Amino acid sequence: MTPPDSPAPIAGSPLQNSESTVTELTRALVSIPSVNPDLEEGGDAEGPLARWIEVWLNAWDFDVSVTEPVAGRFNLVARLATTEPGPRIVLNGHMDTVGVSGMEVDPFAAEVRDDRIFGRGSADMKGGLAAAMVAARELARAGGPKRGELILAFTADEEYASVGLKALLDGGFTADEAIVLEPTGLEIQPANKGFTWLELEVKGRAAHGSRPELGRDAIRDAGRILAALDRYELRLADQGPHPLLGRGSIHAGTIRGGTAPPVYPDRCDLILEARILPDESPQLAFQRFEGILAEIGRDRPLEVELRQGLSRPGAEIPSDHPLVRGLETALSAEGITPRLSGMTAWVESAWFNEAGIPALCFGPGSLDLAHTAVESVPIAELESAVRALTRYLQTAFAREDR
Repeated sequence: MTPPDSPAPIAGSPLQNSESTVTELTRALVSIPSVNPDLEEGGDAEGPLARWIEVWLNAWDFDVSVTEPVAGRFNLVARLATTEPGPRIVLNGHMDTVGVSGMEVDPFAAEVRDDRIFGRGSADMKGGLAAAMVAARELARAGGPKRGELILAFTADEEYASVGLKALLDGGFTADEAIVLEPTGLEIQPANKGFTWLELEVKGRAAHGSRPELGRDAIRDAGRILAALDRYELRLADQGPHPLLGRGSIHAGTIRGGTAPPVYPDRCDLILEARILPDESPQLAFQRFEGILAEIGRDRPLEVELRQGLSRPGAEIPSDHPLVRGLETALSAEGITPRLSGMTAWVESAWFNEAGIPALCFGPGSLDLAHTAVESVPIAELESAVRALTRYLQTAFAREDR
């Protein structure tokens, strides 16, 4: 490993960091562990990070509230408002990260090398949080919104069950639009895929391995189901692709079965994951797979129970939505070529859209490096994100037609 260009940071006092650059602020946030405890035992969760950000934002006269949607997990909502009616714009991100086991870099040292910041959460998504904070600070420094309200909504538990944003929206939180600062490489992503888990219990009949006439191999029947995934994807290919997201997909996530080599297995459990497009429902994927099972059963009857597991819908806003167009204009004005793409993962922008708050994803960093052993974010993208967000906010709050 090449040595870092700068020493490992110590978060220090938020007040000492109130004038920090986005690079310095990202390093400070990365150095404060906020591992989701539901994903890795002993994780610190969001509390220390939320309190640090609270003091930082208070220094810029934001009205900050830190709440606890479930015990030990924290949301932070900060507002900068005027009395003049206008748009309510949300900059959103999650404060939790995945675990650090197996990382090949120090997860909390926030090393700087090769013009990147390394560490857990650097891309997903403390770089995005820092960019939002600096853009918000620049708006506050310029006197705040001329009309309307800027809201920073930093939430808990996105990496597991989304209890933070769900609690916020269930509590009546509302706004006119939201930018979710997931790592998109500064691409504007107005659409995201959803998913559904299809849980199958394949039933066989236990018998001694030497008595095939008495047994039925549940794992072998599960294999017939797995082989049929190609049929499912061929049907997806028959449909026209989404302009930003392409087509849906399906894959096997887990398989469990059998007790010993000389025993015919009486049960095999499969969980399949189907990725779905914004205009498709989890129920549609379920019904498609029911049809596949019926086809397999015509060749040789199966004894299988199909259940629908965890599901999240896809979502999108039109590519010509004012939020999309406004970000495109801001990027162009900063000398950055606007690019539209689709978010292949499920993200919390879907919850905003479901609640009637138009939302998209836009932020520094690459999803390809999120959660990896060498997670990092390019400094140039952090700086560009700040410039684009600052320009967008200043323009959006000044427009008279909003």
